[in-house]
This record gives sequence, C-alpha cells and structure tokens, in this order.
Amino acid sequence: MLDILTLSQMQMFVAVADAGSFRAGAARLHRVQSAVSHAIANLEEQLQVRLFDRSGHKPVLTPTGKALLGDVRVILSKVEALRSRAQGLEQGIELGLAVAVDTLFPPNLLASALRGMHAVYPSIAIRVEYSSMGGTVDALNSGRCDLAIAAFGHADEKISREFLMQLHTVAVAAPSHALAVHAGRRGAGGLDAAAAEHVQIVVEDPSTLSQGYDIDVLSPSTWRVTDMYIKLALLRAGLGWGKMPSWLVAGDLAAGTLVQLPVSRIGPGGGTSQQCHFCHRGDKTLGAGATLLRECLMGEAKAAAPGAGGASASPRARRSPRSATPAPRPAARRPAAARGR
Repeated sequence: MLDILTLSQMQMFVAVADAGSFRAGAARLHRVQSAVSHAIANLEEQLQVRLFDRSGHKPVLTPTGKALLGDVRVILSKVEALRSRAQGLEQGIELGLAVAVDTLFPPNLLASALRGMHAVYPSIAIRVEYSSMGGTVDALNSGRCDLAIAAFGHADEKISREFLMQLHTVAVAAPSHALAVHAGRRGAGGLDAAAAEHVQIVVEDPSTLSQGYDIDVLSPSTWRVTDMYIKLALLRAGLGWGKMPSWLVAGDLAAGTLVQLPVSRIGPGGGTSQQCHFCHRGDKTLGAGATLLRECLMGEAKAAAPGAGGASASPRARRSPRSATPAPRPAARRPAAARGR
C-alpha cells in the first residue's frame, strides 16, 4: 500500500541510483548495506515494480526505475523545501517579497541585488512591479508591494525613505528627427522653443500622486507610454523626442542611433538627475529578506557610483532626505492632464 512509503526508502533509492551500487549508496547515507537493500526491496514490493535489475555485477535501473527516479527526486525536493520554509517562518524569513521599481532604475543593479538575497534566502518568492513616478509610492500605500525603489519626490509620512543613488537622464531623438537636425546645424540656439513644437514622448504616471504636475514636459503635444522600452522604440523610430535614462541609451548614443539634445530647459546639455530612494512602509518592520535586499541594493549602488552606464550613487546613504517635489509649470505652458516625465 502506498500509504506506508517512507522518505527514508526514497532517499535510499536515489542514493543507490546515483552511486551505482548498494554498497556505495549505503556509504553515502552512512548506513549498513543490508539495511539499504532491505529498504529498497520493501519499496519495490509496496510499489509492485522492479526498480533495479540485479542480475549483473552491479544493480542497473530498470526502465520503470528510471521513470520513477525523477518523480522520487521531485518528492524529496518538495519535502526539503517544506522543511526549509518551516524553519524560515520560525526565523522571521518572509514567504515572498513584492518590489516596486521605478523605470529609471537600472534593472541590472536590481538583478544583482536580488541574486545576492536569493543566495541566502532561496525560499523567498519575488514579484517585481515596474512603474513610473508616483506608481512606486502608490504600490506601497496600496499594499501591492512591500518595498519600493522610487525616484519620485512625493512627501509621505507613512513611507520611510533612504537615499540610494542619483539617476541621470538625457533628452534624445533619432538623428533623422527635426530637433536633431536643428541641433546639428545651430547647436543649442533656439532648441528650447523648437522642442515645444514637436511631439514629446513621456512615460506617464499610473497613479494620481502627480496630479497637476509634470516633470520636464515641454511640448503641448505628447505621446504617452507606460514602459521605458516602448518609449525607446518610438524614439528610435523618429516619432518624437524625450528624456531617457542614461544607462538605457548609452549604446544608442555611442552607435549614433540616437543623439543627445541640448535642451537647456531640461538641464545642462539636455541632461538632468534625480534622487532615487529605497522605500518601505514606516509602520511595517523589515523582515530578514527585505533587510538583506536593502543591503545588497546599497552595495550595488555604491559599486555603481563611479559610472554604471550613467547611474551614480551618493558617497554616503542619507536617511529621510528632504522631499524634492517638482514645481508645477505655468498653466499656459502645461499640456492638459499631462502627468509624466
């Protein structure tokens, strides 16, 4: 009967199959050979199959044994995962973490930080939500996410912030775009006025936290997207101009598939930077996994400080920095209901 199968029998079956003999399998398990042979014989009797062909010098897996070996490995791995999760719960290790990440943040830094956390706490399930502007803050407030990497200066007493790094953006367009041609012929002269006459592609804020504000939206004609990579494809196609993270367009700028626009209203040379913060709800204590992920992110930000494709970190982390909420543009110049960057 299957209800008397034991994990010990399954472990012995796998050990013998991997070692190639009953003697070697018993040695791996620090058991006597007779006990291992007896346990596997009982397993075969209970399953009513032959797992090993014992007619030769060494036992050989039968076709049935080969087929069932994978199933047994799955059962043992699930039992080990159950044991690990149970121990983790006792130690305060989270079952899962949901992280909201601003689209300006380099995903390779996030991946490296998650790899460091996963190496220590492999049982923690991870969900990553990419968003822009107030979307990351909204994800924390709504409870959708436990942590956030936010690049939005919205003051909120319920959220604890810790400075992570500076994120740099540049205004760009395809070399065939009228603004790129204008900049090539006349330099920066008159480019600010010209930029307001062309379609600007912006990543919009999925939340309402930036209602009435915009960030460097100069043109009354905007195309709005929800993903930075869609925006990049539209810019490459010459369908508009816009700001992009330096790390994302570094290759395009080097290859000439995009050119930097020195729009002075955005910043020197068309570039600007803003602070990025590691955030979590102030009324919730960070668990072991979240604490380690924070440490890994801080380490990645520090390592990226000299360059990292245009992303740089502050030489020291600062807690609770002053909010840098962007000031609203004059109503006469602000596009209707434009909330984006």
